[in-house]
Amino acid sequence: MKLSFSVILLSMECLGASIRERTKGRVEFNVYANGPEISLLLESGGLTEEIPLERAGGHLYHAVVEGRGLELRYKFLLKGPGGGAFPDPCSHYQPEGVHGFSQVVDHATYRWNDGGWEGIEWEKALLYELHPGTFSAGGTFKGIEERLDHLLELGINTLELMPLTQTPGRWNWGYDGVNLFSVNHNYGCPDELKQLIDRCHGKGLAVILDIVFNHCGPEGNYLGRFGPYFTDKYETPWGDAVNFDDTGCPAARRMVLESVRHWIERYHFDGLRLDAVHAIHDQSRPHILEEIAATARELEQDLGRRIAIIAETDANDIRVVKPVVEGGYGLDAQWMDDFHHTVHTALTGESEGYYQDYGGIEGLEKVYRNYLYTGEYSRFWKMNRGSDAAAIPGSRFVVAIQTHDQVGNRARGERLSRLVDLPYLKAAAGLLFTAPYIPMLFMGEEYAEENPFLFFTDYQDPELKKAVVRGRREEFAAFGWDDLPDPENEATFSASRLTPRGKWRPFQQRIFHFYRDLIALRREHPALKIPDKNGTAVRVDRESRLVRITREGGGKTIIALANLGRSTLTPQCPHGIEILNSEAARYGGRETAAKSRPAEAEDGASKGAQKRPLLPGQFLILETGRGGGALAGGQVGR
Repeated sequence: MKLSFSVILLSMECLGASIRERTKGRVEFNVYANGPEISLLLESGGLTEEIPLERAGGHLYHAVVEGRGLELRYKFLLKGPGGGAFPDPCSHYQPEGVHGFSQVVDHATYRWNDGGWEGIEWEKALLYELHPGTFSAGGTFKGIEERLDHLLELGINTLELMPLTQTPGRWNWGYDGVNLFSVNHNYGCPDELKQLIDRCHGKGLAVILDIVFNHCGPEGNYLGRFGPYFTDKYETPWGDAVNFDDTGCPAARRMVLESVRHWIERYHFDGLRLDAVHAIHDQSRPHILEEIAATARELEQDLGRRIAIIAETDANDIRVVKPVVEGGYGLDAQWMDDFHHTVHTALTGESEGYYQDYGGIEGLEKVYRNYLYTGEYSRFWKMNRGSDAAAIPGSRFVVAIQTHDQVGNRARGERLSRLVDLPYLKAAAGLLFTAPYIPMLFMGEEYAEENPFLFFTDYQDPELKKAVVRGRREEFAAFGWDDLPDPENEATFSASRLTPRGKWRPFQQRIFHFYRDLIALRREHPALKIPDKNGTAVRVDRESRLVRITREGGGKTIIALANLGRSTLTPQCPHGIEILNSEAARYGGRETAAKSRPAEAEDGASKGAQKRPLLPGQFLILETGRGGGALAGGQVGR
């Protein structure tokens, strides 16, 4: 491929607005554009001034202004067919929204306090996904900062923020963002985001940013007016595909890689979660995902801290996380939907949509070691799906029992707490934290939040408003759903806010204690704290719906039992110390009924074992005190 575009000669760090000399108020503006004539529209002192840009070579345009201050607002005026005044495609801040003037940001003014921060050990990461606009009453970066002690008490060590680039209107999930370098003004200004991350690092919390590189939102997306950033070679469900391998692709590739650097260098993020990489189309080599991973490795060396790049993909494709030398893209981890779907359908019995491919509780035996779909035929996708991940380390997969997608893409946004009884909710958490993968919670899960997390948007374009409402109705019409929450209605957004801790109900306090203790066990117990698939065995009794999980590590062995059936069971298990019981009174359980009977003497091969009653939904962890060899048996008795 011949790369003729001059954008490859100029770093995106130089594009946009850059402060060159603070004392003189000297600001440099650079833009890459196809137009024949470009001007800078500068807003200063209540007046708008037009300043012609000079061609700096190829499609690069340039201007320097001085003596007008530093907090300037500006647009670029493209003249000729299809032209107009548009925000900077490399804008760092859009205080008036996606259609408004861009603002110059002085990144040198913030004084960081995290100089000794080295990141966290990824293998021990415990993730917590949150939406900045609904996590706190104020819906801001400061609101998150005020609740950090809650997260520390819970025991997680990594926050994952849903996308922060500027979106239309007052509320949005974030996946309709534009300007890959901007901070959403609905949540706060750039310095407030920096302060949040700084405070997180000071408390030992890593912060990962969810970012979208497969498309841009439909409103305020002026990127295509400036250059060949999109292609019609491919389609995505959400809009034009980003141009990673068509004519003029160096512009988009360089923008994405500089966006990676921007968030990690300027804002000190500890990594990125890449949205829907199955919708990133690139037939060139190296693949853009490989280049993103390589950029992260360079930054690790330059900054002296651990950087994690995580992918969301529904393709079950191990190339995403395989090392480059083995033909992969070299990312650190990927979301594993098969785990969620297997647990969810086992608990709820749902079979609509992609859940039709799941539903067998025996699938739990496989998803603790591999994808469920490793090349088998999918009825939903109508094709063979997946690859074999048995040899891929458990630390390369992030698993969850709830996420923004799996909750929010339901017609009415019901959380798992609304779909199953509380004993099974606790059992689901037990299944998550005993899995040999990186666990992730979705905000509110830790105390059984009952408010929904709904799909919400606030488009300013009247036609888009109508289209999104119509699209939601059509999407769920096949399932017989009507009277759906209007995503454009403020009440839909407000209903999705978390319940303040002071208003939790008593049972929610007890669920929080269960999660807190379960997470502490995951962090501290030698058999659980490292995601080791080789030290894991799972056995499922399909008839009784009893799940038995064995984990070995650090010379210790634990046995976890989960009764996902509707009857009390009496499974046979080895003698051991009970280290967690979901039916304890402090967790809102039925402790009196659930207390273990005295060990029943067994003979022959069963000597040394005991039978314990296990109530419906009960989750129990025993430490057997022996390491090595415990995985060999693993049969579940009744």
